[in-house]
Amino acid sequence: MSRYRPPKPHSSAYITRAGHTRLTEELKHLWKVVRPEVTRKVAEAAALGDRSENAEYIYGKKQLREIDARIRYLSKRLDELVVVDRTPPDASRIFFGAWVTVRDNEDAVKTWRLVGPDEFDAAPAYISIDAPIARALLGKSAGDEVTVDIADTTHRLIVETIRYDLAATDNDR
Repeated sequence: MSRYRPPKPHSSAYITRAGHTRLTEELKHLWKVVRPEVTRKVAEAAALGDRSENAEYIYGKKQLREIDARIRYLSKRLDELVVVDRTPPDASRIFFGAWVTVRDNEDAVKTWRLVGPDEFDAAPAYISIDAPIARALLGKSAGDEVTVDIADTTHRLIVETIRYDLAATDNDR
């Protein structure tokens, strides 16, 4: 068996202003606060002597590798992201950044915001623009019915409302 893994498909390069700010702050925090602290701890552990059996040293080096990997990823990703901070010309249809209220098969009402793949974990109501439900909703209008197949189950959703509040935070729902 080979260790080859096919490359991941490229995710959408769109992000909201709040998501971009959050990633930028994370990068700054890792670079200015976390990495120097871990580096200091590794230097202290290295000064204790034998590094081959020094758990603090070994663990600290592992932490540094993980921090450096995250810093590299964020630096590259932030360069390729496109910040979407305006309402689309046709606000009656679903596009990136929309708050969408739908009614599902069981007559339950759900509200989601379509955001970029780098920020969908910021709030429970956020779904990635690359998710099957979001892809099915794109371009639809209020009153449209959408059918989505997920895990051998067909979900029927009816779009109830669409709104754009691109400056919204999680508390503004």
